[in-house]
Amino acid sequence: MTDDQPIPDLAATIAEVRARIERAAAGREIGLVAVSKTKPVAAIEAAIAAGQLVFGENRVQEAALKFTPLRIPYATLDLHLIGPLQTNKARDAVLLFDQIETLDRPKLADALATAAEREGTLPNLLVQVNIGDEAQKAGVARAEADGFIRAMRARFGEALRGLMAIPPVGVDPAPYFRDLVAMADHHGLPIRSIGMSGDFETAIACGATQVRVGSALFGGR
Repeated sequence: MTDDQPIPDLAATIAEVRARIERAAAGREIGLVAVSKTKPVAAIEAAIAAGQLVFGENRVQEAALKFTPLRIPYATLDLHLIGPLQTNKARDAVLLFDQIETLDRPKLADALATAAEREGTLPNLLVQVNIGDEAQKAGVARAEADGFIRAMRARFGEALRGLMAIPPVGVDPAPYFRDLVAMADHHGLPIRSIGMSGDFETAIACGATQVRVGSALFGGR
């Protein structure tokens, strides 16, 4: 989607996705993160007009260009970083995002702690777990996850709010979702960020508290 392409009827689409979430949730409260990476500001503004205030972006620079101006008229926006974070972007991320979902290594923890101390602010943090132990994916390996989560809890305290994961493609995601939820339960972490456009209802049934939906809202790239 580019700036010169027509914006879809996001009010209807968001309402439909929210209805699907409510049916799957069976009374539980589920957070909807609208994945706005690669989408133009016009599409984001259309989503805001339809009542959507929580957005997910993959890249710090792209998010800064789009959302820094938007925060002036829309002060209640809630912006999540859902893509890998380079350590040299930690300061920018701490200042821009309300939640960073991709904490996955000690060096990044060091960079975030330094930035937070310098700037006097720290977003909510989620540990990203490589739940399928896939070489091409980011996230802490399953065998190291418990130790890493304990270390991050000791370091960041209540700012560490939960876990995020992306299951392998082409297989039943439910066992991976359940494993992530069990891991969060074990560590007493309330946020389980799992489920995307193609599987968010399954994720909710498995215990997700937050789903990241892009193409089902905005259409394909």
